Amino acid sequence: MKYKIIKKNGNARSGILYLNNYLIKTPTFMPVGTYGAIKSLTTEEINKLGIQILLSNTFHIWLNLGNKIIQLHGDLHKYMNWGKPILTDSGGFQIFSLKKLNKIKEEGIYFNNPNNNNKIFISPEKIINIQYFLNSDITMILDECVSYLTSWDYIKHSVSMSLRWAKRSIKQFKKIKNKNNLFGIIQGGMYKDLRYLSLKGLINMGFNGYAIGGLAVGEPKNIMYNILDYICPKIPKNSPKYLMGVGKPEDIVESVRRGIDIFDCVIPTRHARNGHLFTNYGSINIKNFKYKYIIKPLDKYCDCYTCSNYTISYLHNLNICNEILGIRLNTIHNIRYYNKLMLDLRDSIILNKFDIFITNFYKNIGKKIPKLNI
Repeated sequence: MKYKIIKKNGNARSGILYLNNYLIKTPTFMPVGTYGAIKSLTTEEINKLGIQILLSNTFHIWLNLGNKIIQLHGDLHKYMNWGKPILTDSGGFQIFSLKKLNKIKEEGIYFNNPNNNNKIFISPEKIINIQYFLNSDITMILDECVSYLTSWDYIKHSVSMSLRWAKRSIKQFKKIKNKNNLFGIIQGGMYKDLRYLSLKGLINMGFNGYAIGGLAVGEPKNIMYNILDYICPKIPKNSPKYLMGVGKPEDIVESVRRGIDIFDCVIPTRHARNGHLFTNYGSINIKNFKYKYIIKPLDKYCDCYTCSNYTISYLHNLNICNEILGIRLNTIHNIRYYNKLMLDLRDSIILNKFDIFITNFYKNIGKKIPKLNI
């Protein structure tokens, strides 16, 4: 894997990620197909929306499908009928979200299976092996994601353990002769010194790219931006920078301003299923009664199938009646909105119009531009 920066504007950058036989233009967004599917859409539809890479979750696929089903198909790409790259998350966030069901030890994590309460165990080596069978283009190491309210002492212990897990992950990755790519994950909570400790340890090991984990876990936005202001410039400049689990359009724009290249989040698809749609003038709840009689497209600046063929009124009534078509049309629009946002960000950087883009973006949604602290 190689990452080439095409153009920079301040800390924002547009580049190309050479990933196996594909070129991924950055900044880019990965829709989340947790179980190997984007809810309500086919991979052919996802491809037509311009998506370059998908994310699936190693932990959930292993827990619900098992390796055998995937191997019978060949790999995760063939299982999903997706010919483009896939990044698989390792399960570190599940440690955070299922913390009442797990015990974290040096050797790995002991879980009560949330599906049947059976005892299960995952280790850094096991997660690497599972992703090998999935044939993930980008493999993520196992780490511990912690709440932002966690104490410095605990996070110091957690970072140290995650670094030991990272070393074990690299060793296993090489042992099984995986020819794909391995990313490290920077942890450290809200503490800059621990973020630096984590990053420094990962750099010394040598990874294909670096992810920032443990953000968007409940902390105020200014704290998240402050951590990004601090850590992004310290990540090797020729490595792709991936911010995990973020986020809303404003979060993505602010993170690109700080140098992030890759994003994933359930927000566009999950929000779509609940009737929350993103437009160039902010987000709306299509179920609101005021949209019942509006006979015009959802977003006149959007070229998606939904906006090209249906009115706001129609979308409102589909969602009020809980029609499956409403979920599909919402999802098509939100994914296209996110992908178009990434395209506009890339173009504005390349054309030296990034500052204009930022000004117009915040003007359209009626907010002030947050300050950078870099």
